[in-house]
Amino acid sequence: MHDLKVNALRVFVPSKDHDVSIRFYEDLGFETVWTGHGVSEMRIEGFSFYLQNYYQKEWADNFMMHLKVADLDAWWEHIVEKDLVARYDGVRAAAPRVYPWGLREINLIDPAGVLWHIAQDPDCSD
Repeated sequence: MHDLKVNALRVFVPSKDHDVSIRFYEDLGFETVWTGHGVSEMRIEGFSFYLQNYYQKEWADNFMMHLKVADLDAWWEHIVEKDLVARYDGVRAAAPRVYPWGLREINLIDPAGVLWHIAQDPDCSD
């Protein structure tokens, strides 16, 4: 029998300006675990991804991430309080709403154009 246990699965997320993207993700709530050779590991509550110093507009504009959270309203308040849309060029955010696929989501576009679906099950909200 083969041991096929998985310890981690991480995606490489593009950045147009690596330093700006690091600051954006830190403001969003991630911590920078390490940085080197054009890659940074960004972590939040044990979940992480690699932020890479690589940008291709067509790719970044079609790249999506999905982050499932317990309290979507708290995330929205955090995004608004941090004023991410005004502080970072290219960043856009759409307030929480329920989508046809059944999840309540915030849509957040990072400085490189990556779309984040920050989601919560609709039955978890009051």
